[in-house]
This record gives sequence, structure tokens and C-alpha cells, in this order.
Amino acid sequence: MSVLSPLLLRPPLGRFLTALGAASASRSRLAAPAAAAAHALLPRKNMHYQTEQRGQPNSPDYRIYFKTSEGKYVSPFHDIPLRAETQEDSDVPAKKIKKNDNEVLYNMVVEVPRWSNAKMEIATKEPLNPIKQDVKKGKLRYVANIFPHKGYIWNYGALPQTWEDPNHKDKNTNCCGDNDPIDVCDIGTQVCSPGEVIQVKVLGILAMIDEGETDWKVIAINVKDPDAKNLNTLEDVRKSRPGHLEATVDWFRKYKVPDGKPQNQFGFNGEFKDKDFAVEIIESTHEHWRALVQKQTNAGGIECKNVLCGDSPFKCSVDEAQHIVQAAPAFGNTHPVSSDVDKWHFV
Repeated sequence: MSVLSPLLLRPPLGRFLTALGAASASRSRLAAPAAAAAHALLPRKNMHYQTEQRGQPNSPDYRIYFKTSEGKYVSPFHDIPLRAETQEDSDVPAKKIKKNDNEVLYNMVVEVPRWSNAKMEIATKEPLNPIKQDVKKGKLRYVANIFPHKGYIWNYGALPQTWEDPNHKDKNTNCCGDNDPIDVCDIGTQVCSPGEVIQVKVLGILAMIDEGETDWKVIAINVKDPDAKNLNTLEDVRKSRPGHLEATVDWFRKYKVPDGKPQNQFGFNGEFKDKDFAVEIIESTHEHWRALVQKQTNAGGIECKNVLCGDSPFKCSVDEAQHIVQAAPAFGNTHPVSSDVDKWHFV
């Protein structure tokens, strides 16, 4: 299935909307969520999904909701299938991943575009789990620019229908999960937008320990990338993109230091594990998610309302989902972003 890139639009002052390319939008500070200035009534198609913006971009009430091509509002956490080749199979329980199948493609929900700073994320504790900007101590969160990097150094997002269970101690890290979907770093060359759903090929995984919690980082590549067919292993990445994996470890190690926090630690001495290991971790987090939406485990504050998950006790009607979105603030003007977001930090 083809993936249609979203249209990024920015309203000039007092004028009609003007289309922008994704790359130029990502360089604009006002596009800190890269799609922040897109018009709410112009849905951005990607695979089977569209997005609808509510609230004011660059403000705490800004949300990006998801809906199918038929107009049904859905949760990107629970209703978008994990595996891209089984779009129609979102029932619970889902089929297990074949451990020896190296060609499994996954859906990735893009939360943060490469080179941007706004810490956009799936709102796991809100109904329908829209994308929002994280808030800490009443302030919107932006990741620091750790020299020589500008913001995030890959398209960053999550695998739907996965959950790092905070009640489960991982045998590899001896730490419990971080209560979020599993994270993904897309190392492709295209700059994506919050809310895009892309197909990715998994290449490996990094075990980050974030304040005592297991926080896996899957390394993957957009299958639409020109180099995707040539990148099948971590060794391929090392040969064709020297320094990228090392930069990834360095970024995750230091990105919280400017906020006064210690450097993050890693399992396996910071070494990446291969694709087969990554698939096993993904399958494990998928099983934890299945238990979550079937009410077989402690939800840990997670909002499990969904529209398409078979016989899940949290399943809601299409009308209820529509009411949730309509109750959110209407799309409004974009707020300015402080120039401090562009500051360099030397760690």
C-alpha cells in the first residue's frame, strides 16, 4: 500500500494558506510541531488514516486526532495495527509475529519530525490518545540542541499496539517498562510530520534505561526511503551511514543533561542488538498491549478506549469517539515559540 505524505500548510498573516514542503517546514521554529500551522479542515492522508487538529498549535491544548479514510475517529495507540501487512486484522487477540520473518513491516506513528524540538507524543492517558506536546511543570517541553545536533536527529515516533508494561521487569535490563508504546527512530531521509503513519523495516534496537525504567529504542527505516532496500542490518547502516548509530547513542545519553538531569544509561553497555532481537522485544510489548486492552493487567493510568479492537471491554462507539473529538477546543491561531528553543548546548 502506498503512503501519501501529508500537506504542510502555513497561513501567511492575513492571507490565504500557502503550501510548504515538509523539509522547509521542519526548519521553521513556528512548525515546532511540523504540522502545527496546517489548517484543521484540510485532512492529511497517510495510508488509511487522516488527522484533525484541535486547539492552538504550540499551546498546551493543541491535539492531533486520528480518523480512518471513512471518517471514523480512532486511537493511534490502540486502533492502528502493529503490522503493516495486516491492516484489516485489528481484532484482539491479534496474530503473533513470525520470529523468523525478517520482512515483517510495521506501522510507525510519527510523533516528532527530524530536526524539530517540540516533544510531541501520543497522549496515552487521554481518550482516543491524540498526539500532544508534553508539558512539565506547566511548560511545554522542547528537547535541547546538543551540539552538533538540531533537535531530534531522526523522525521519532511509536509502534502502535505495543506497551512497555511498568509492572513487568525486563529480563535483559532488570528494569520495568516506562508505561508507553515502544519508541522508534526512523533513519530515513524524508522529514515527516506529526501524525503520519509510515511503514518501516526494523534494523535493530537499543536498550535505554531512563530514570530506572526500560525504554527500548527501535532503529528502523521508512520503506519508501531510496536506501531502504539496501539497509537490512545494523552493519549495513554502519557501512553506508558511518557515525549515525554512534550519534544516536550519544543523543539519547545526553539529551536531558541541559535540563539538569544525569546522563541516561543503557543495557548491553550501549551496544545495539540485531533485528531478530528487536522483533522479539516488539512481540513481547505487543503481548503486553493485548493484555492491556483486554483488561487482563493493571492499566497504570493508560486510557484504553478504542473503536476497532474486536471484543475489547474498552471498545466504544463511533458516535462516542466523535463526541470526544468535538468536545476538544476548536483549531485556532498558532502561538509563538521562544527563541531559547534554538539555543546550542555543549555537553
